Amino acid sequence: MSKNSAKRRIKHLGTMLFVLYILLLIYFLFFSEEYGRVAAEERVYRYNLIPFVEIRRFWTYREQLGVFAVVTNLFGNVIGFVPYGFILPVIARKCRSGFFIILSGFGLSLVVETIQLITKVGCFDVDDLILNTLGAALGYLAFAVCNYLRRKRYGKKI
Repeated sequence: MSKNSAKRRIKHLGTMLFVLYILLLIYFLFFSEEYGRVAAEERVYRYNLIPFVEIRRFWTYREQLGVFAVVTNLFGNVIGFVPYGFILPVIARKCRSGFFIILSGFGLSLVVETIQLITKVGCFDVDDLILNTLGAALGYLAFAVCNYLRRKRYGKKI
């Protein structure tokens, strides 16, 4: 397999995974009933503009809320944006800057939270912005480590 062929295959697979990721993100953030999405007549404007309030609340009441609620809210927001930080630099060379990934991850999260506020689906939560941005940063960190190890082993061949 030639160098260009391998690059094309990796980029093609990465693009397909990224599209699938975005579709799943849209589903879970806007349509999944398991994640607090309610019928239109039950929707109200909900928001939190004070950093770390919801994070602290989930951690303080973790026993009463249950493991699922804590994991879904705290770790789910982080894990949900890890693929963004990992896959985007694979498919777009111009997106290989950690600063760009963190800033665009924050931007995507801000768009999602704003849509949730406007449509009354979910809750605009500044803590989600923090956790989602952290997820994008961790995804980029994983990409950077994998890219370093790949270059160390194969050089610039792929």
